[in-house]
Amino acid sequence: MTDQAIPLLPYERMAQLWRIVAEKRTLVHCMTNDVVQGITADLLLAAGASPAMVIDEHESADFSAIADALLINVGTLTEERSRSMIKAVQSAKANGKPWVLDPVAAGLLPWRDEKIAYFLSLQPTVIRANASEIMSLAGVGAGGHGVDSTDDSTNALEAAKMLAKRHQCIVAVTGKTDYATDGQKVLAATGDVPMATLAVGTGCSLSALVAAFCAVDDNTLEATVAALMVMKLAAQNAVAQSAGPGSFRVALLDALYSNLQFVRNAS
Repeated sequence: MTDQAIPLLPYERMAQLWRIVAEKRTLVHCMTNDVVQGITADLLLAAGASPAMVIDEHESADFSAIADALLINVGTLTEERSRSMIKAVQSAKANGKPWVLDPVAAGLLPWRDEKIAYFLSLQPTVIRANASEIMSLAGVGAGGHGVDSTDDSTNALEAAKMLAKRHQCIVAVTGKTDYATDGQKVLAATGDVPMATLAVGTGCSLSALVAAFCAVDDNTLEATVAALMVMKLAAQNAVAQSAGPGSFRVALLDALYSNLQFVRNAS
């Protein structure tokens, strides 16, 4: 199946979901890695959502019950943080809240892979990862180069479908073209911006944005691809204003904010 044959979510549907995220100030419990907490919080705020980083295991379950959605990102995983994350996931599930798994560097380290496998057994609402991570989780690849993908998202699409069927969830595989699938249906978000791979935290932050969108609509596939589209559009706007990765990072936040104002005013 070529990119041209894969349907896109109508812009109007994306805009509708984004307005709801902003109107509700969707609260995302971000249990993410230490490197990206700042940009994740900034990006959610620029997109109209609300971030919170509650990490300690004495609080994580209580906060997941309060939040609208949960992000689990295993980038800087520790045993203590793993326990806290598990409590948060169990609480989110008990309270009917969606949760997103970002399996950073899946396929590279045995202990990490054991932890990721356990998180998968807890049935995430969405798995958001790069192509190499998705292929590793599906058992058809060996992982990427550290946290970076060495595979193309299009080549990982069948693995994404397989993974979605296996875990009965939505799988989002991101790259030059982003795809979201429930194992049968596939939606795409187009617009390659290579500069985005040079700004640390864009992918991890995207996972948090997916969580925010999944909190406002029962059609998780459409909510997921709407978040992917929001980021693609902002990245395309930002790269036109950027001289390099540093200015791109700032321009991305500005573009998200500006695009949100446009979407609000167009309603």
